[in-house]
Amino acid sequence: MTQSAALPAVALRVPTEEDAFAWHRLFADPEVMEFHGGKNAELSVYEELTARQRRHDAEHGFCLWTMVDAEGTAVGFTGAQPWPHPEFGPVGEIEIGWRLGRQYWGKGYVTAAARTTLERVRDAGVEQVHAMVNARNERSIAVTRRLGMDLAETFVLPKSQERGHRYLLTL
Repeated sequence: MTQSAALPAVALRVPTEEDAFAWHRLFADPEVMEFHGGKNAELSVYEELTARQRRHDAEHGFCLWTMVDAEGTAVGFTGAQPWPHPEFGPVGEIEIGWRLGRQYWGKGYVTAAARTTLERVRDAGVEQVHAMVNARNERSIAVTRRLGMDLAETFVLPKSQERGHRYLLTL
């Protein structure tokens, strides 16, 4: 059996207003948020984020999509968007990213969904994607490797002062 055959069924959908509640619930675990500021954001942050992703999808044909398992349950998000931080990073470029509820870790959801994301952004005319990853986040680094991304840069994250990695993949 090939590695891709062993990946779970996962669908991607443009985030709904209800997905803000699902993301808020899924990301309430401190382990999930370890590399994203350490604690869950307020519900209003996810409401704004899902609204922004609906706009991104309408404008660009891609966004951070809600990952849905075979039973129709939201398990996290993955997708791509223009890099949102003008003070550092690949300004003006497209970043691929993901976040998954703790109970779904280690099952292949992110890899499966990220591969679909790469197909969709390629079809939308994107020529390369970046992934910005905390240097201690071994799980996300492993995903970048499975996607065939190359380490392009090591830098210091402005807020935390921790090391970060920028990975790059030409599509």
